[in-house]
Formats: sequence, structure tokens, C-alpha cells
Amino acid sequence: MIVSMTGYGSARHAENGVAHELEIRTVNNRYLKLSIKLPEHLQFAEAEVDKLLRSRLARGSASLTLRSRGEAPAAAPLDVSLLQRYVDVLSQVRLPAGIQPVVDLAAVAALPGVSGPSSLDDESRRAASAWLIRLIEGAVDDVIAMRREEGRTLQEDLLSCCAAVRTKLSSVAERAPTVIDEYRDRLRTRVSALMQSGGFELEADALAREVALYAERCDISEEIQRLNSHLDQFLELCDRGDQVGRTMDFLAQEMLREANTIGSKSNDAAIARNVVEIKGLIDRMKEQVQNVE
Repeated sequence: MIVSMTGYGSARHAENGVAHELEIRTVNNRYLKLSIKLPEHLQFAEAEVDKLLRSRLARGSASLTLRSRGEAPAAAPLDVSLLQRYVDVLSQVRLPAGIQPVVDLAAVAALPGVSGPSSLDDESRRAASAWLIRLIEGAVDDVIAMRREEGRTLQEDLLSCCAAVRTKLSSVAERAPTVIDEYRDRLRTRVSALMQSGGFELEADALAREVALYAERCDISEEIQRLNSHLDQFLELCDRGDQVGRTMDFLAQEMLREANTIGSKSNDAAIARNVVEIKGLIDRMKEQVQNVE
């Protein structure tokens, strides 16, 4: 069963009067791209969170956001000497006459280096890391469950498209031999009319040579065989479902190339109509596989 790259998961945790809400959203991406947003006092665990997500997700753009609400965290330590230097520098700024300088200490405290994040001791870090990992594991489980459900829907649509392409391709394969016969009959009729009006005769094997050359130019048997082979491989990938998105995308591109070749070589209106429908189905498959992990 294939897996989609679209998923959503959430989890909650409350501790010491603080409520933590975690959300993980994933969408399609050619590679695995992570965006991790943690509160400042938990950013020490970002590397561990990154490692966990990479162990559970193979492809897609994943965004993890943790929000904390409740009691305010302990005040961050201030570098008072640096704060004073900022104030001294700002006090030296010359302003137009009549304007009194006002220094906003809160704004100055937000300048680089004045305040730092409140630090946790080792035991507090271990405890915070433990519940954070549990929280993420639960949210990732929800994401994976949703991605599998989305993958089931994708697979049903892809299998339907494959069956439709196979049906249209069978019609093309049945029609192909009659194209040569119809060309031979049309050519014989035209040659006979020209010979009667012009009073000349055509060599016996000339007509056969022309039909043979036309048959060689319009031969699409190899393209039909390759397209059927690509469909077989595509169906095998649907059953395997282990990070097959890129391979599926490549196969869909190859199927489209074979369909284009069939359309350009066949020189028949009935086959051309089938080819147009086949290309439409393959384009739909290409769009769908963009979201397959």
C-alpha cells in the first residue's frame, strides 16, 4: 500500500500549570524537509526532535510547532552592564531642539546579548525531553495514520487510471494491424485510377515495397509493449508501497513518452483519439504520484 505525504497530527501535555500543544503538518516535497519551532526554553532538544522525525518520515515537508500556555516561565537573566552601555550610547544621540530623549528599557532589553533564555538544570532537561518525545511520538503516529489513509485513496485512483490506460491501449493494439490493410487498399485504388487515366503500368512489386515502408514507419508494436511493461511495473510499486513516489514519477514520465511516440507514428484518427485519452490519464497519474512518499 502506497503512503501519501499529506498528513496532520496533534498532541497535548500539561505539567506544572503549563499546557503544551503540539502540531505536525506534512505536505509533498521532493525530499524530506523539516521545520521545527519549539519554545525558547526547550530548544536544547531540537537535535533530538530532528533525529526522531527523520527516523519516522521518509519524504515530504514537515512542520512541527509546539505552543506553551499557562504560567510564565522564569525570567531570563539580564546582562546589566551591557544594558547600561546600550543606554549610555542611546543617550548620546543628538535630537532636534525641544525633543526630550526617552529610553524604553523593555526595548533595550530585547537587544542582542542583553537577555538570554532561562536555563534548565540537567534533571529538568531530561524530564522535559522525555515528555516532549512522548508528545511527538503520539503526533507522528497520527500523521502516519492519516498519510496511510490518504495513500489508500491515492492508490485506488491510480489503479483506476492504470486499468483505463490498459483498456485504451488494447484498443490501439487491435486497431494497429488494420491501419496497414486500409492504407494498402487506399493506395491500390489510387494507383489503379492513375494507371487507367495515364495509360501506364506500375511494377508488380512497387506497391508492395511502398506498403512495407509505410508499415515500418507506422509500426507501434514496441511502444505498446513498453507501455504495457511500464504499467506492470507501476502496479507492482502500488503493491509494494515502500517510498516509491520517485520511481512512480519516473515511470509515469516514461509512459507519457511512449504514448507520444504512438500518437506521432500511428497516422490514424481512431488511434489518435485513444492516445489523447491515454495521455490525459497519464497526466492525472503524474499529478497524483507527486504526493506519494
